[in-house]
Amino acid sequence: MKTVKEAQDIILKNVSALGTEKVRITGALGRILAEKVFANRDHPPFDSSAMDGYAVRFEDVKGATRGNPAALEIIDDIKAGGEPKRSVEKGVASRIMTGAPVPKGADTVVRVEDTDSSKDKVKVLVPPRKGSNIRPMGENLKAGDLLLDEGDELGPAHIGTLAMVKKKEVMVYRRPRVAVLSTGDELEGIDEPLDPKKIPDANSYTVMAELESLGAEPVLLGIARDTREALEEKLREGLKYDALVISGGVAVGQYDFVRPVLKDLKIDIRFWRVALRPGHPFAFGTGEKNVIFALPGNPVSTMVCCEEFIVPAVRKMMGAKRLFRRTIKAGLKEKVKDKKGRTHFMRALLEGSPSGYSARLPGEQGSGILMSMVKADGLLIVPQESEELKENAVVTVQVGFGFPFQEEPNLPEEKSVEDE
Repeated sequence: MKTVKEAQDIILKNVSALGTEKVRITGALGRILAEKVFANRDHPPFDSSAMDGYAVRFEDVKGATRGNPAALEIIDDIKAGGEPKRSVEKGVASRIMTGAPVPKGADTVVRVEDTDSSKDKVKVLVPPRKGSNIRPMGENLKAGDLLLDEGDELGPAHIGTLAMVKKKEVMVYRRPRVAVLSTGDELEGIDEPLDPKKIPDANSYTVMAELESLGAEPVLLGIARDTREALEEKLREGLKYDALVISGGVAVGQYDFVRPVLKDLKIDIRFWRVALRPGHPFAFGTGEKNVIFALPGNPVSTMVCCEEFIVPAVRKMMGAKRLFRRTIKAGLKEKVKDKKGRTHFMRALLEGSPSGYSARLPGEQGSGILMSMVKADGLLIVPQESEELKENAVVTVQVGFGFPFQEEPNLPEEKSVEDE
């Protein structure tokens, strides 16, 4: 029986990034970059104003006060997208808008709020710092700089950076296509009539949503009934994809045919039990061109196995560098008893405070209680050899699949500021 780490290592050794494709940046959000991107220009391409105000020489305004303002003649009006018509010399200033080029001779921009002006004259009332409110050429990008690297996950700022260097198309790793199959005579499809003797198939949709959240392309194969013939037909269909995820039928019951049928189909089963709770009867295999994950049928076990094994594998197939869900430290608000021998992923609620996070259990931890995952903020990881976690112990919580948004912003204490 493999440990969680051993199982993860075996899986990751047997998956690799898929091929690449070129996409427009309008459809690249969330994709993994498969090339390096360099700056093709300086940005900003000139010294520009960071404020609406007046371009001046620092020497002319350094001693200015409200009681003794520095009076300057306005010689130019520079709009964003325009060009300076005159240089700034002693005793003069140019009115300038945010983003406009700073004229020659000026080394400081005084913001409008610190001045009193008429059409042709401006009085500087507050002494600025030399060089203030000027964005120097190349402050953001310098021509030739490496901006984005292969393996970067493209978020909104990445997309904006690509647009900044006018890179309309980028090379990204292909999204894996993953077949999703549930097994069992007890299951009822979502489009089938309600049968009080059957259980609706939730696992297919849980796995589908997990895959979609990663950026993969799930393909639902439906339900395979508990005969070798029905299962083999569905498995053959699933093996046409980059990966196949099966839930149910992987244990050792009389009608658990998944492992023997996979062997008949020449799938190399690398392991089929892992020392974790919930999700102990989890199997992983490799085919000629794809990988197979066989998950337990209990819905929480299915989701936990997705989090620990399928998430990192799919992200590696997508070309990502960061494969695993984030973990945080939290103070435990209650004593937790456990059985040693398996790493236990317990559903947990998180609460934030100025001193950090605290964690507590939301209630029953049964592997069939999917609603406990709805309520949870993360998975509290109980080490394999622990029999008890004491109250106030510092514990590790894995977050990501349900990390909560906040009702109110968590901002530092602020005071009201009057406009000057």
